[in-house]
Amino acid sequence: MDATPTISYLDSLEKIAVEVIRPAAAEIDQSGAFPRASMNALSKSGLLGLISAKEVGGMGEGLRAAALVIERVAQECASTAMVLCMHYAGTAVIEAHGPLAIRKAIADGKHITTLAFSERGSRSHFWAPTSTAAAHNGTVHLDAAKSWVTSAGEADSYVWSSRPLAAEGASTIWLVPANTAGLSVAGAFNGLGLRGNASSPVNAKQVALERSAMLGQDGGGFDIMMSIVLPYFQIMNAAFSVGTMEAATRKAAEHVAGTKFEHLGNGLSDLPTVRAYIARMRIKTDLARALLLDTLDAAEKGRADTMLRVLEVKAAAGEASTEVTDLAMRVCGGAAFRKDVGVERNFRDARAATVMAPTTDVLYDFIGKIECGMPLFG
Repeated sequence: MDATPTISYLDSLEKIAVEVIRPAAAEIDQSGAFPRASMNALSKSGLLGLISAKEVGGMGEGLRAAALVIERVAQECASTAMVLCMHYAGTAVIEAHGPLAIRKAIADGKHITTLAFSERGSRSHFWAPTSTAAAHNGTVHLDAAKSWVTSAGEADSYVWSSRPLAAEGASTIWLVPANTAGLSVAGAFNGLGLRGNASSPVNAKQVALERSAMLGQDGGGFDIMMSIVLPYFQIMNAAFSVGTMEAATRKAAEHVAGTKFEHLGNGLSDLPTVRAYIARMRIKTDLARALLLDTLDAAEKGRADTMLRVLEVKAAAGEASTEVTDLAMRVCGGAAFRKDVGVERNFRDARAATVMAPTTDVLYDFIGKIECGMPLFG
């Protein structure tokens, strides 16, 4: 992604990306281990507090910076990028509605948070939780079956959705410490891609919280999801896809440039068909990046088409990333199935974007509703 090289947080990130995140990526993918060393390095650099306000010790950056960081990290390790993506999404909510102590801990790199929205009962319709919050002897009891929570069992807190406690509305948001009694992680993650992102179901059984753990107003969760979480998550997820595409395109180009038909005396890159595939990968990557940058412009300027762009960008980048990584596998041929070439990891990781809520199919429906002049949630 185009960025001024003198931006300090990108300079700090570059060293971590090359010296810590890149060397650990293959082993994280192989073992499914949480990227603890990478997160520790990001913590020490202050990058966990990238979007935390300067008043609490953070860097005071916003959505554009988050997208730039996620794209760069995704080029090296998609698992680390997704963990960081969900941390920033949760942090954005906590910055707006959370307690000062947690905001300071995040800014200081001592607290990792994540979202706990998706549920078995409502599937990819994350905005409509079926879990409950009930008053009980001066506290609140949460009961839920969260289907996928990134950094489950690894984060320090969950930004958690439930039905409202007493008010009207679709949902209420809570800040739930990960060590709260009654929370349980239902097994380690063992998936196709993003193997180190610790995405597992989390169950809550009579989890007792103080009412002060509520983020925002009772019944106000939907507004928080739409105004804070949706833009951050959609745009960062698109940046994740762009980073994955960029990595696959670079690896494929390097492979064909360095591979020869010894009996013919020429290389794979001498074949026009191969060069055409590389060109298609570059074009699709750059198109997705251009849409990402335009979406950031729309969000920052409050353009009338902001919601449309926010919905489009994840769908477009996610679909493009599957196409680009497909092409990378084709271009690299049999070598693509080897771990050392690296494109098969990009191929697997890229698939996550299309099925993470809101899924690409749900986004197509929303985009179609906007184009047809229909309400999104009517």
